[in-house]
Amino acid sequence: MDLESVGDLAIHMIMENLKPEDIATISCVSNRFRSFTSDDTLWFKICSTELSLTQPIDHLGNPLPSFKEAYQTWREAFVMYPWSLVKRVKRCWDNIKTWLANNFPEAKDTLCQGASEAEIQELEDVLHVKLPLPTRILYRFHNGQEIEKLDPDTNAFGTSLGIIGGYSFYDHLVNVYLLPISQVIQETQQISQNLGFLRRSKNLLTNRDMMPCVPHNLISLHHELDSEEIQDAMLLWLEEHGRRLQRGFIKLLDEGNARSINLFPEELPLCSTAVTNGVQVRASALVIPELADLQDEGQKYLFSYSIRLSLQPQGCVINGMSYRSCQLYWRHWIIHANDVVVSDVDGEAVIGMYPLLRPGDKEFVYQSCASLPTSSGSVEGSFTFVPGRLVDPRGDPFLATVARFPLQLPDYIY
Repeated sequence: MDLESVGDLAIHMIMENLKPEDIATISCVSNRFRSFTSDDTLWFKICSTELSLTQPIDHLGNPLPSFKEAYQTWREAFVMYPWSLVKRVKRCWDNIKTWLANNFPEAKDTLCQGASEAEIQELEDVLHVKLPLPTRILYRFHNGQEIEKLDPDTNAFGTSLGIIGGYSFYDHLVNVYLLPISQVIQETQQISQNLGFLRRSKNLLTNRDMMPCVPHNLISLHHELDSEEIQDAMLLWLEEHGRRLQRGFIKLLDEGNARSINLFPEELPLCSTAVTNGVQVRASALVIPELADLQDEGQKYLFSYSIRLSLQPQGCVINGMSYRSCQLYWRHWIIHANDVVVSDVDGEAVIGMYPLLRPGDKEFVYQSCASLPTSSGSVEGSFTFVPGRLVDPRGDPFLATVARFPLQLPDYIY
């Protein structure tokens, strides 16, 4: 029995289990097979499986008349790259954009269309660099964020719409967004011309002292490797960021009219939670890479920590008595570098404030910082609260525990 005598259903089932390259080859066998290979339901399944497409579009989001044409357009657009790496980069972007669409659409709207090969080549020529394949593909999908165009009154470095997110403590505010290629060129040239940059950024003085942003042993750039294994720091970094967003490890911070991705960890083991007499204290920390000084043996690493205080619905409960409010009066911190106590601090208030907690109110959140000579340590302590108000106490003061939370240099630095 030859293939021409095989029934249509059987042929269709065979086609569904072939690779796209094999389907293209079979289409050349006969007019009948060419008709089967043109069935758009077949190409819909391929586009759905390989690219998670639900509509026939190209990599820039432009609509196309069929899934077959969509697949051909994608393959032609990325013909110079390993296809498995292209699919991996798309999954990375899809994870981030799905979270942004569901939680932070105004930030998703700032993503630019993908860069052209000519734009990427211009960056390499002007800056005399060779971008790794994963970074090139990442920029082919989205050429950074167009922050200033969306909000012309916003200073780019002060925006809250960075897809990487940020942190703040005291008057230090950071929000990281993905630079377009033109801005990468411009700012790199400015930095290169400013020789004082190296003197100010002490963590960049030598390769030996640079602070890696991802685990170095994971980086694999050798093109002779299987394309599934090629990965650079930027792809690893963005993949991890997408996982943290999807898992709720980091969350959106809503402060009045401004929303931003808050990089302070929200989950165990890096975020601790303790409840004492109805007072809940959540605490976590992160390293501040731009203020690290790897030449300073006494204070190499600066960590910022975020404290969130709230009163549970039952109020403040002491010895069976319930109070509808309580107010912070005192703090006590014990800071460790590794297992050695380097600071034992008692002080009134927190950042000059005496927060009043009531059931149903938003968390009172504040940030502070601590320097360590080591890349790991911890903080623990307590807050002294008064039931009622400080000016009208309704009971004896009590201690609310701050469970130990880590200060540590992470594998992935943002």
